Amino acid sequence: MAVGVFGGTFDPVHIGHLRTAVELRSRLGLNQMRMIPSAQPPHRDQPAVSASHRLAMLTLAIDSEPGLQADDCELRRSGPSYTIETLRQLRAEIGADEPLFLCIGMDALLSINTWHNWQQLLDVAHVVVTARPGWQLPGKDEGDGKVAHWLDQNCSDVETLASRACGGVAVVEMTLLPVSATGIRRALKQGESVRYLLPDAVIDYINQHQLYQ
Repeated sequence: MAVGVFGGTFDPVHIGHLRTAVELRSRLGLNQMRMIPSAQPPHRDQPAVSASHRLAMLTLAIDSEPGLQADDCELRRSGPSYTIETLRQLRAEIGADEPLFLCIGMDALLSINTWHNWQQLLDVAHVVVTARPGWQLPGKDEGDGKVAHWLDQNCSDVETLASRACGGVAVVEMTLLPVSATGIRRALKQGESVRYLLPDAVIDYINQHQLYQ
């Protein structure tokens, strides 16, 4: 019962998020991809739109997609939404032996050493990094070199990671859609069309609740 974790503010959820989640579920052979809105993101300003609205939009967006599940676990906790706490919670839920994959982008990897208790992530999960063609891992001359050293010790491939519950890092090359939630929010504020950037159900929800205006 391999489970993936795909977190973010989803402010709002868009086709880039959704396509990445679908492709990762297939590539990793996941039974479930848990898409988890960050209730109180530790590394950025609090979104103007509430976590409950962002969860509702996500739920609408993936309603008909088997294997994708909107998870409200970070909304049910108080305080900052630390990823390590989410992973520990999911590990307790699925048991000690099932593979658990934390899916992040290359930009997040570059600053992963600023995350709360980041070196404990591999104690409970694998980390899968999505990257565009031509990607490069951070080198030892970037930052304090801790991320590069961590990668040297733990990098593997998806097939090896799938054979154990946690403890490895793999990079998955994908053609990521160049869709920006910031650009979508700006377009909505200016009254411009966002059709085909968001599922229609999400656009309807935004209009109904007059979000991003």
